Amino acid sequence: MVYLSVDLETYSSVDLTKAGVYAYADAPDFEILLFAYALDDEPVEVIDVAAGEELPMRVYSALLDPTVIKTAYNANFERTCIGKFYNLALPASQWQCSSVHALELGLPSGLANVAAALGLDQRKDERGKSLIKFFSMPYTVKASNQYEILTDTGRHMPSDAPEKWAVFKEYCKQDVEVERAIRKKLARFPMAEGELRLWKYDQRINDRGARVDTAFADKAILYSGIYERDCISELKKLTGLENPKSVSQMKQWLETETGQKIDSLNKESVKELLDGEISLKARRVLFLRSRIAKTSVTKYEAMRRSVCKDGRIRGLLQFYGASRTGRWAGRIVQVQNLPQNHLRDLSLARDTVINADFDTFELLYGNVPGTLSELIRTALIPSEGRRFIVADFSAIEARVLSYLANEKWRLDVFKTHGKIYEASAAQMFHVPVESIHKGDPLRQKGKIAELALGYGGSPAAMVNMGALKMGLDESELKPIVDKWRAANPKITEFWTTVENAALNALDGYPTTIEHGISFAVEAGILFIGLPSGRRIAYVKPQIGTNKFGSPSFTYMGVSSGNKWTRLETWGGKLTENIVQAFARDCLAETIIRLEDRGFEVNFHVHDEVILDVPYGVSSADEICEIMREPLTWAPGLPLDADGYECDFYMKG
Repeated sequence: MVYLSVDLETYSSVDLTKAGVYAYADAPDFEILLFAYALDDEPVEVIDVAAGEELPMRVYSALLDPTVIKTAYNANFERTCIGKFYNLALPASQWQCSSVHALELGLPSGLANVAAALGLDQRKDERGKSLIKFFSMPYTVKASNQYEILTDTGRHMPSDAPEKWAVFKEYCKQDVEVERAIRKKLARFPMAEGELRLWKYDQRINDRGARVDTAFADKAILYSGIYERDCISELKKLTGLENPKSVSQMKQWLETETGQKIDSLNKESVKELLDGEISLKARRVLFLRSRIAKTSVTKYEAMRRSVCKDGRIRGLLQFYGASRTGRWAGRIVQVQNLPQNHLRDLSLARDTVINADFDTFELLYGNVPGTLSELIRTALIPSEGRRFIVADFSAIEARVLSYLANEKWRLDVFKTHGKIYEASAAQMFHVPVESIHKGDPLRQKGKIAELALGYGGSPAAMVNMGALKMGLDESELKPIVDKWRAANPKITEFWTTVENAALNALDGYPTTIEHGISFAVEAGILFIGLPSGRRIAYVKPQIGTNKFGSPSFTYMGVSSGNKWTRLETWGGKLTENIVQAFARDCLAETIIRLEDRGFEVNFHVHDEVILDVPYGVSSADEICEIMREPLTWAPGLPLDADGYECDFYMKG
């Protein structure tokens, strides 16, 4: 097998970090500046494209040769940029991504971070950041005359700084060296065939993208600006402040108006103020401030910034965005984290915005920023002559957890009515499930228990999940935890089984538990093998001692502060990783099935797929039936799905 290792340096006036590579490469001034490459173990060569140098024919041929594997760190960037600049069709099936490979093995993101974590002699040249800023990004030019300051943009050319340009070429060359070294280091642990195949489907979906209703997004941004301007104008009149958005100025004004010491303007502090006795003026000021504080148009602006010339936004998903579980992460507009919509008539609200009938909109909905936020999903629309079919797995994590732990009564629930909140409450409080209905306090307790306790959660987990806000008293939490665990003995036992299996593996005794989940250490990595054939990786595992004095499992990973450091885990957390990875593999299998049967996935969110389907073709029922089909590697897993059709993306 021949490998072509590639790294590029490019220029575009579009901000790559904010708009993504597809819009970046779609800019009229986009160009490749440097093209570094190496065939197999040959020395790295750098083509100075900015100076007019052309790709050697053997490189051009290799790019089109299906027998040559093209590799890069974050290969989506190189593949997209090369395809755009040279007008080539470069199928993802001929590419491999060393970034994805590193993430699959539990390593950090970023070329420099991976090289450091692997202890490679080859390291990324740290001078690169400043050179990229100098050559690859436009800079602002300000020129003043006696009347005004004029702002324009310019760019640095290689001839502006020949010495820097020479260093830039070495930097580009070094990135190929580092990527190649990473690929060779990771070759000992080849990616599972299923994951390689899935990445290619993922690239197809990202290349396809989703259509944006740009007219609607533009009006939403316009209206938000008008509304904020009016709110600020009224705030200035009420307070006399030059900048009502300034926290320090607003705190000072409120202290004078209310006669109270104002330490903070966070939600809790503002609520305390509103619950007390303050003037109508202060109440109005706090109301207006809450309205302008809500960033209702940030995602609309992200859509407009990243939409390509054909009206589609691409690159919405990051493969292996979540370490270990392998779940996708959202990019650009963060489709995994869009506000929910609760409006009864979304079409009316959208039409009112599109028609610029802003007075009617405010009259109908009152909370302008909140309503615009609810409408963000609806800016994603199907292609002309098509509609969306949206379908998602029902309670997938709860089903997988019950399946892996062999909690029979829960499996019976999922094979029948599927009402796990009601059934859980019935099991916990020993009442007939038929007696528990929506709105029943027992159902609420069953719901919060299901959401918070499946992975060894405590009362604190219930609080974090919103138990107190849902009306539960703090004194109820510990008894609910105890009742849930008593009602789910197999799941409780499963946490311990998983933890012991991991510790056994670290002691040198590979272990396999039910459903074929395996635990083994190989070359300094603990691998947990999943039924799908994929493995979860924990780098440099060790047995430590936890705060209770018991043996604990530690490994190297990325902390919440984004540092590569030693982390501690336990049976419940390992169970969560296994269940979420398993659920992700269920979605992955479904995506492949749907694509293989001719359906076009525009994007997917958590356990939900959004398909772009011509009118008169298929139905939500058919898609749900496909999602319910048994998995060969999970016999007996009771899957279910719900779906609906819509003319714009919405949460049904």
